[in-house]
Amino acid sequence: MFAIIEKAVLGMALLRVLSGSLEIFAAYLMFRFNEIDKALIINSALAFVGPLVLLATTAIGLFGVAEQLSLKKFFFIILGVGFILYGIRSN
Repeated sequence: MFAIIEKAVLGMALLRVLSGSLEIFAAYLMFRFNEIDKALIINSALAFVGPLVLLATTAIGLFGVAEQLSLKKFFFIILGVGFILYGIRSN
């Protein structure tokens, strides 16, 4: 009847819910202030939060499956996240 939720999945989902809530709140603030300079500041703050959430959810997921992954696969996952972060950074 009741499904048991893994702790790692719960942590990842809660981080994404928090991140989504921050996005919605940021959109509300942008409408509320109705000024382009303040909207850009809010958007810049979100650009900082996004990669942190990506790193945190990936770290939680990796800790959850660490015993199931070979060292080679673990390396490629970390390398992939590094490429994502390198690709989205501003010059």
